[in-house]
Amino acid sequence: MTRKSLRQGSTRERIAAAAARIMAEDGIEDFALAKRKAVRQLGLQGRLALPGNDEIESQLRAYRSLYQADEHPARVAALQRAALDAMHALERFRPYLTGPVLKGIAGPYAEIELQLFPQSPKEVELYLLDQGVPYDTREAKRYSGDRERAIAVLVLEWQGAPLKLSVFDSRDERLALKTSVAGRVTERAGLAEVGAIVARLDDAAAS
Repeated sequence: MTRKSLRQGSTRERIAAAAARIMAEDGIEDFALAKRKAVRQLGLQGRLALPGNDEIESQLRAYRSLYQADEHPARVAALQRAALDAMHALERFRPYLTGPVLKGIAGPYAEIELQLFPQSPKEVELYLLDQGVPYDTREAKRYSGDRERAIAVLVLEWQGAPLKLSVFDSRDERLALKTSVAGRVTERAGLAEVGAIVARLDDAAAS
């Protein structure tokens, strides 16, 4: 390994550690924003080898296990239980949990992110209206390979936490979905998997 590559590796690790600290302490969920803040905080300039999100996630887990060992597991457990409750309520729409709550790295302002695959996207809005649940609507883009999909995103509150519902076509359930063309496939877990996660939490709490 050359001296230049060693320097680049060291810089990359410093940025990842700083970005993870910023996310943990400031409640930032946006990896790109955390990287920019970390670069400014470290006073770095020029062309930089920025860390990947997975590298920051690793640093974030390490930081929280060291400095937030008491409050963070309890926060994540509460969000995962709330996510399971929402998934039961929305079971007819084939819900999947994704994002920081699934990964166990959710910060204090994290959203519970669910992907839904109803037969008709409008079914979800009609259900929420029938239940008297207020929500806001926005649009987003998701990708399967390089194919773009425009989806509706419904944002509401569930058990005191923000809940974001990404509503897909039912045929998209079998696809590997990403948030960008170049991004990684989004990890997700169905109702049975999230139920198993919560069951393990309950067993640990009872022991």
